[in-house]
Amino acid sequence: MTQWAVRHAQPLVAPGICYGALDLAADAPATLVAAEQLAAILPTGCHVRSSTLQRCEQLAQALYALRPDLVPNFDPRLREMDFGAWEGQRWDAIGQSALDAWTADFAQHRPGGGESVQGFMQRVASAWDEKGDGPTLWITHAGVIRACSLLHTGLRQITQASQWPQAAPGYGEWFTF
Repeated sequence: MTQWAVRHAQPLVAPGICYGALDLAADAPATLVAAEQLAAILPTGCHVRSSTLQRCEQLAQALYALRPDLVPNFDPRLREMDFGAWEGQRWDAIGQSALDAWTADFAQHRPGGGESVQGFMQRVASAWDEKGDGPTLWITHAGVIRACSLLHTGLRQITQASQWPQAAPGYGEWFTF
């Protein structure tokens, strides 16, 4: 069984902003390019699941417009990690001491009062465990795709920031598991 995990197109937000769970639109022309590329490669009968954030919904709808056989199902478990009060702030304005506190207790700390990495991993794992049979496409976010990289190897809990994958697809690109 093949699983694709595609990252939404470039969101309409200034560089350097923490925007995890913010519901931002994505660049429309870039979204269409990603949808066209996916429409060309996805097999008939592929199950499509999408984050409920609009930058992912845009891609799901654009793909469906090109390939009506790829009916999207929207799943809030595929949303990006929630950074609480950090959302909408510049990363460099959050402060090194706040980032260090998160790194020191990477699994359990709730950055900005939002979601812990362990809670995030559990949420994504619950969707991962329901993938079902046949090819599947997830339209999601970089953090979710990084979590999938760990889940694919069987790792469900991490204790240190150094365990978190650095690799993620670019905007409108995907990994295959």
